Amino acid sequence: MLKKFFGDRAFYRRVLAVALPIMIQNGITNFVSLLDNIMVGQVGTVQMNGVAVSNQLMFVFNLCVFGAVSGAGIFTAQYHGSGDHEGVRYTFRYKVIAAFALSAVGAVIFTVFGRELIDLFLQGEGDPAHAAASLEFGYEYLLIMLIGILPFALSNAYSSTLRETGQTVVPMVGGVSAVIVNLALNYVLIFGHFGAPRMGVAGAAVATVISRYVELAIVAVWTHTHGEKQPFIRGAFRSLRIPAQLFRRLIVKGSPLMVNEFLWSAGVAIMNQSYSTCGLDVVAAQNISSTLYNLSSVVYMALGGAVGIIIGQMLGRGESERDVRDADRKLITASVLSCVIFGGIMASVSGVFPMIYNTTDGVRTLAMQLICIGAFMMPFNAFTHASYFTIRSGGQTVITFLFDSCYMWAVCVPLAFCFSRFTDLPIIPLYCICQGAELVKCGVGAWLLSRGKWIRNLTSEK
Repeated sequence: MLKKFFGDRAFYRRVLAVALPIMIQNGITNFVSLLDNIMVGQVGTVQMNGVAVSNQLMFVFNLCVFGAVSGAGIFTAQYHGSGDHEGVRYTFRYKVIAAFALSAVGAVIFTVFGRELIDLFLQGEGDPAHAAASLEFGYEYLLIMLIGILPFALSNAYSSTLRETGQTVVPMVGGVSAVIVNLALNYVLIFGHFGAPRMGVAGAAVATVISRYVELAIVAVWTHTHGEKQPFIRGAFRSLRIPAQLFRRLIVKGSPLMVNEFLWSAGVAIMNQSYSTCGLDVVAAQNISSTLYNLSSVVYMALGGAVGIIIGQMLGRGESERDVRDADRKLITASVLSCVIFGGIMASVSGVFPMIYNTTDGVRTLAMQLICIGAFMMPFNAFTHASYFTIRSGGQTVITFLFDSCYMWAVCVPLAFCFSRFTDLPIIPLYCICQGAELVKCGVGAWLLSRGKWIRNLTSEK
């Protein structure tokens, strides 16, 4: 029975070879984000609220980029699994084109409507003067961050292609280098050390922008100087030609995934905006709890990525349905069990972690409660996350769209919106109800996995 859910050493060595560099990169990234968050939090609650709201908007953009490159990445992993370097090259070109297009659209939207979008999150009970100050800090931060959206998108195009072709170390090195630069510059620019001006919130944004250029430089230079190891990069920019048939398939398969990421992230933002109507303290408390949750979730996030890469490569090689199902079941088991452990750790520090922030006792107490709810839900989030990547690995992007963003907008968003607008429900029961919807989604995910419609070899389809 145990062999059905647990693999041998060779299996976990293979999984760790893919997932461990992603874990390290994401872990360091989220740890530095935590320190970044704490540094801004030391400046004041008003500044922290402004940065937190702006990052909600950047989160939507970031996931749109992720969706665009991931849609093409389904093909990249399977082309690599079948040894088709030219196919990998075409998918990389598609990602680069998408990176430029999304960056242009994002810059226009945030420049024109940024102030109004930030203000939507600052409508809850609290001091109007504090809300106005948070709006100004948030908009200042957002405008500077726009300088870094193109290098961020291009880094994703390079890094995702490298991971999908089995090279996970270089993206990790690029990510780690970037976060070290970010952390060092945060210390210098936020507080004005070593003779630098004390820039506060603006300093945090400048540090992030510089770190994104550093990451792009590392992954791009390595890729272009190692063409013998990464054949797809040879001649990648001689033209931007993509065969019309493949381009149509990338659009048909990739667009639902990009739209899914946009709608899902927008749904998360609307839910957070709904929570914020319970008071400005909720914005600060949620920022604190989500920072710890992001750090604790690096294992299941990395294992979800490993599911997409490993299962995608197995499908591209034409391995049997039995072997694919077996590997997927063991990967999901590892992801869920890891979150039982990390969720427990998260709950155990829930009373201590908020004390680090320069904020009120009310915000700290509320943050502690939100942290405990997030810790309880983490294993369930891990299951739905792994299910998402499993279904996506076989190119079932329409089903992925229905499972992820449609569920978000049909269930989670209406719950948050209606209970926050039409009842006097306090934030904690409201948050529990909305997060509890994930339990139903777990059942839907299990049913979709059991059907097996996701087991498809895209590289052999005409």
